[in-house]
Amino acid sequence: MRPEETIDFHVKYTWQNISKMYNEWASGFGGTMAVGFVLLNIDIENGTPSTALGPKMGMESTSLSRILKNMEEKELIYRKPNPNDGRGVLICLTPFGLEKREDAKDAVLQFNNTVLGKIPKKDIEAFFRVTDKVNELINNKEIFLKHEEANHK
Repeated sequence: MRPEETIDFHVKYTWQNISKMYNEWASGFGGTMAVGFVLLNIDIENGTPSTALGPKMGMESTSLSRILKNMEEKELIYRKPNPNDGRGVLICLTPFGLEKREDAKDAVLQFNNTVLGKIPKKDIEAFFRVTDKVNELINNKEIFLKHEEANHK
């Protein structure tokens, strides 16, 4: 089987193109796709617990810590004590962070509107069904089930 005949090749290739596209766009603002993603995942009104951001975004804590430090240096975010958890910290957007969040939101909406305008609704719905099913198979650990069973015998 050639790589381009596999599902994961197409997912990875598409994600790399999307990531490259967003990074090229964000570089014009001095940012990155990762920074935009963080901005979009912070609760505008209440902030977001730092411990909730990583899992919410599927990001490792070391990568997220580095991004948050960079965002703090660029005055996109600030940290404040979490009133509901004395040990925790809330990540909040600065006015500049709110402005850049809008830029990130505009980019995501432009991408989505362009794709939705070029691909029939039934194809998008099929795409969502397929990705939901793939995620379900992964989350239910059904992909390598036989391999894992064989290793435990």
